[in-house]
Amino acid sequence: MPELFRGPFDRHSTASQVIDGVDLSGKRAVITGATSGIGVETARALASAGAEVTLAVRRPDAGEEVAAHVRATTGNDTIHVARLDVADLDSVNTFTAGWAGPLHILVNNAGIMMLPELERGSGGHEQQFATNYLGHFALALGLYRALAEADGARMVTVSSSGHLFSPVVFDDLDYRFRPYDALGAYGQSKTAEVLLAVEADRRWSSEGIRANALHPGAIATNLQRHTGGLKTPEPYRKTVEQGAATSVFLAASPLVEGLGGRYFEDVNEAPQVTARPTELGVPGVAAYALDAANAERLWDLGTTILRRP
Repeated sequence: MPELFRGPFDRHSTASQVIDGVDLSGKRAVITGATSGIGVETARALASAGAEVTLAVRRPDAGEEVAAHVRATTGNDTIHVARLDVADLDSVNTFTAGWAGPLHILVNNAGIMMLPELERGSGGHEQQFATNYLGHFALALGLYRALAEADGARMVTVSSSGHLFSPVVFDDLDYRFRPYDALGAYGQSKTAEVLLAVEADRRWSSEGIRANALHPGAIATNLQRHTGGLKTPEPYRKTVEQGAATSVFLAASPLVEGLGGRYFEDVNEAPQVTARPTELGVPGVAAYALDAANAERLWDLGTTILRRP
């Protein structure tokens, strides 16, 4: 096991602090789901460092409002908006087909959480798995050549400590046999996102593409609309600026140059655990979420799903 990364930042650090002194001039970034929450702050932080940022969003009208705000607050005019709905594979394919040139930073930030009833998305797959994992997997594959062309790209995937509530259940991904459980389905999709980073890094690191996943922390955003709002006690909550810090750090900091296939929280690498922590605020990533065999199996399965008509 490689030594865990420990840097100068912690759970209180903000996106502005971790990007301070970083120059992203000439770099191009894509951020999914950048119309609210930490996606907006991630865009603002990367733009403040000089990156050309594309907000890949489901609602371009809302994206244009965010883009105007980012331009005004950073002085960076190279902020673009493109339609992308990661829940719709046709939309993903249209976006990737239209991308030209290198891509230095891909932030898989969009997501849905704890749908109260079983819904099915692309190909009849459980909606959280289809959106949080499958859509971003298709996006990564579609942008692979652009990432390779960058000669030193980073892919950052926003997972969650919710992954600790379920591994990927390969024999029943879509709740055809199990009773539907909103938290379990969310957890499975977030484990899948960590495994995406693990396998992408294994396959693509030789071409300069490094991939990591992260837990942003407990932040009150639209993500909790199906849960009745953020339930985490006040002392463990983060601001949006703090919540975006780990995404921005992994996307841009020279301190993690050359690192990949890892899971971070509170702007540091999380230790592996073999049981879910019973206390709030205790960091940890499930061993099953970093398991190489699970990662390869999921990649192969995802590839098979995307090939089906």
